[in-house]
Amino acid sequence: MSASPSPLHPILLVDDEEQALQSYDLNLRYSGLTNTIRCSDPREVRNILRRQVVSLVMLDLCMPEVKGEDVLSFIKAEYPHIPVIIVTGYNEVESAVRCMRAGSVDYLVKPVDRAHLLSAVRRALEVGQELSRKLDQKPVLDAQGQGGDADKPRNGLGRIITDNPRMKAMTAYVQAVASSDEPVLVSGETGVGKEMVARAIHEASGLPGKFVAVNVAGLDDAMFSDTLFGHKKGAFTGANLGRRGLIEEAAGGSLFLDEIGDLAKASQLKLLRLIQEREYYPLGSDTLKPMDARIIVATNQPLEELILQDKFRRDLFFRLRTHCVSIPPLRERMDDLPLLLSHFLDKAAERLGKAMPQAPPEVLELLRTHAFPGNIRELEAMVFNAVALCEGRAVSVEPFRSWIGSVRGEGSAGLFPAVLSEHGDEEVPTLKQAEERIIHEALKRAGGSQSAAAKMLGITRQALNRRLLTKRRKGADGE
Repeated sequence: MSASPSPLHPILLVDDEEQALQSYDLNLRYSGLTNTIRCSDPREVRNILRRQVVSLVMLDLCMPEVKGEDVLSFIKAEYPHIPVIIVTGYNEVESAVRCMRAGSVDYLVKPVDRAHLLSAVRRALEVGQELSRKLDQKPVLDAQGQGGDADKPRNGLGRIITDNPRMKAMTAYVQAVASSDEPVLVSGETGVGKEMVARAIHEASGLPGKFVAVNVAGLDDAMFSDTLFGHKKGAFTGANLGRRGLIEEAAGGSLFLDEIGDLAKASQLKLLRLIQEREYYPLGSDTLKPMDARIIVATNQPLEELILQDKFRRDLFFRLRTHCVSIPPLRERMDDLPLLLSHFLDKAAERLGKAMPQAPPEVLELLRTHAFPGNIRELEAMVFNAVALCEGRAVSVEPFRSWIGSVRGEGSAGLFPAVLSEHGDEEVPTLKQAEERIIHEALKRAGGSQSAAAKMLGITRQALNRRLLTKRRKGADGE
């Protein structure tokens, strides 16, 4: 790997073990990175950053007095442009997931060999330089996430409505990595807006091609291959015409693969080869085609845990996570609730052809007590439901209270009264009929949102989607 340019500012090394600090320092100096600051007391990090600009922080987790995760949270909140590498002997998946979601750019487990350490440092320095450059250019956003006419963002980042420090750090990171042609891994719970962030990455990249999205959950290996690679006429029984794959559709643009954690192992290998070789064979063809698309993937599952369960390839994970974007759940950015509520009230009113109603203070107070298992998508569905029922100048608190009550009613238990009262004069329904009625009721209460309905039912969105697909297929077959 070619050497990165020396940083203008020092690298801050934070570890309570003097031997570890000396080892990092020697390894960095060996590579020509001689500008370092050693810190054996994590309590001093705050003072150091106040008086000294640094290009990178290498941070241990297990230290006395102050936890490394607390130092990480402070840095990302106050200095979001400074990349942080966790270097620790604490080898646990849960810890790694928390740190990556909190904003660290890498997580290294001691002992770390020199090549691995230097590779991580060089990559983090490049990210830090780009973050600093982008933050210097970043326009000031108003309450709706839009800048003034002169500084209006030219990409989808202007649609991310936030005043939360973690979200601002995330958008700055997205701007920094958007121009890279390496894969991006977007992680976050269902409903946090992973596809919106993926689109923002594409739009900020300036790529001339299209943004092409596909949900790979539930695709078997044959369907995955045909969907991505396309096929030649006669490639298989029924292939009377050739078909372009999504890779070709996304040429010059971005290919977004959602729910990557649910991808079959055989398909994972094909994706790995595609990323490594940047070429592929359409099904039934012996002619290689080049891949000219940026790969963006998203997951609502910790891929590190899937690796330990032998459900996800470790080598594919490392190829995908060159750039990692972690979106916090709504319950961890409740300071954005007033902005989001106002935005969705306006959006719902416009779509429904109504004047924008106001939300009385008790609505916001009630929403602050909710954990939002469906995140932003759930809030949007709640607001649309309330605006649809609104007949005056202000939305009623009752639709929100009813929604939250049904979600807190232990999964689908709160749905049974509605199902039974609607069909109270009939005989007891069969299990199949009951399931269909409960799913229908959940979707109705969720305003059509499958994610929110799945939360009510206590199942995953994929499980609900499979049930709906099975129902449609049986209906198409006349069963």
